[in-house]
Amino acid sequence: MSAMGPRSLYAPVNVLSRAEAQELAQRVLRNSPAEETRVSISSAARADTRFALNQVTTSGENQDTQITITAYAGNRAASVNTNRLDEASLAAAARQAYEIAKLVPENPERMPELGPQAYPPMRERAMSMPSPTERAAAAKIVTELARANELVATGFIESRAGATALANSKGLFAYDASASVTMTATVRSPDGTGSGWACSDGNSFADLDPTTLAATAVQKAKDSRNPVAIEPGRYTTILEPTATGNLVQLIANATQARAADEGRSFFSRPGGGNKIGLKVVDERVTLLSDPADSPSLTSGYDNDGVPLEKVVWIENGVVKNLNYDRFWAQKQGVQPTRAGGGGFGGARTLRMMGGNTSIADMIRSTERGVLVTRFWYIRSVDPRTILFTGLTRDGTFLVENGKVTRSIKNFRFNESPIFFLNNLEALGPTVRINASESLSAGGSVWMPPIKVRDFTFSSLSDAV
Repeated sequence: MSAMGPRSLYAPVNVLSRAEAQELAQRVLRNSPAEETRVSISSAARADTRFALNQVTTSGENQDTQITITAYAGNRAASVNTNRLDEASLAAAARQAYEIAKLVPENPERMPELGPQAYPPMRERAMSMPSPTERAAAAKIVTELARANELVATGFIESRAGATALANSKGLFAYDASASVTMTATVRSPDGTGSGWACSDGNSFADLDPTTLAATAVQKAKDSRNPVAIEPGRYTTILEPTATGNLVQLIANATQARAADEGRSFFSRPGGGNKIGLKVVDERVTLLSDPADSPSLTSGYDNDGVPLEKVVWIENGVVKNLNYDRFWAQKQGVQPTRAGGGGFGGARTLRMMGGNTSIADMIRSTERGVLVTRFWYIRSVDPRTILFTGLTRDGTFLVENGKVTRSIKNFRFNESPIFFLNNLEALGPTVRINASESLSAGGSVWMPPIKVRDFTFSSLSDAV
C-alpha cells in the first residue's frame, strides 16, 4: 500500500492509492455472480495519544482496509463485509452476498446503480500523521502548564487519515482521501470545583495550536472554581463557537425532504408540503455545506457515488434546500440534492456564516446573562420542534454590567436551535470547531460565537 498525495511531514500514511483501490474493486466485480454489484472500500489509518493526571497514559496506532460487497438479485440486496483482500476471500464474500440477496424481501424503493460520474481532480494537500513523539510533545505543553498552575489536565489527540472508494458493475468508480486531526483538553482544579475545556482542530498536525489550547483550558479551570448557584430561567446567553455548533448541528436530522413532505418534521408546512422558501430563523442566519471546507482531497461523493456540491440549506433565514435522495426526488419530480444521504445531506461539512462581533464585545453589551463554553449529553425531546435537552459543561459564567463576574453552577437546558436563532442579537467570526455532536467522522464544522435572548435553562446541575 502507498501513501496518497505528497509524503507525510510526520509518520507515513499507509492508505490505498486510487490505483490500488480501483484494482481491488475490479477483483471483486469480476468474481461476483450477481446481476449488479456494488463495492465500497474504506482504507483507514488512525493514531492517538491520551493523557490524564498530567501524564500520557496511552498511545496507539492502527490501520485497516474494509470491503463491503453489496449484491443485487432484482430488487433484493444483501451486503457482506470483509478485510481479507486475497482473491479467494473476495470471491467467497461476493458469492455469499449474492446467495443472501436471493433470500431477503424485495425493496420497492430500490434505485438502480449509477454509471460513471464526473468528479473534480484531486486537491494538492499533504496527507500526514503525527508520530508518537510529536503527539507526546503537544500533550506536554498542556500538562506542564496545568501542573505549573496546580491543576490537573486530561486530554486526547486523535489523527485520522483514510481513503474511500466506490465501484459498481455499471462502470462507476469514485475515490476520495482525507486527513484530519483534533486535540481536546479538560483541565480541572484538584478539589473538583473548577473545570476548563478547549479544542484545536485541523487537516494536519501543523494546524493544531496546543499552546493556545492549554492557556484557554487552564484559564477557564482557574476562573470556574467555586461556582455559585443562580436561578434557572431564560437568560441572555453568549455561546462560544463550540456551544453554537453543539446545538446548531442538531437541525441536521430535520432536513430530510421526505419527512418534511410527509408532515413528520419541523420543515413540514402546515396544511401540506414543506417550508422551502419560508423564513424560519433570523435573517442573519445562513447555513451551508461546502466541499471546499472538507478535509477531503476531492469534493467527495454520496452513498450512490454522486459527486457532492455546495448546498445552502438556510440563506438569510429562509429555507433554500432540503435533502432529496434519489428515490424521493424521482417520486416528487425534482432533482436529488447533490450533498449525500444523511443529516445535512450526509455532507461532511457544515458552516454557519458569522459576523464581526467579538465575544468580548458581546460581554460588554450584556447587562445580565450567561456565558457558555460548551454543551454535552444532548438528547432529543421533540423532533417536530427540534427541541433538545442537555447540560452546560467546563466553564459556565455569569455576566453582569458588561463583565464576567463569577463562575456559576451548570444548568440543564431545554431549547431548540430554531428558537434561539430567532432570538439572535449578535454573531462573531466563524471558526473551525470540534463539536461532540459531530456530523460525521472526518468532517469539519465551522461556527461563530453568538449572543441570543431568552435561552431556556430549566434546572441546575451539580456536575462540574
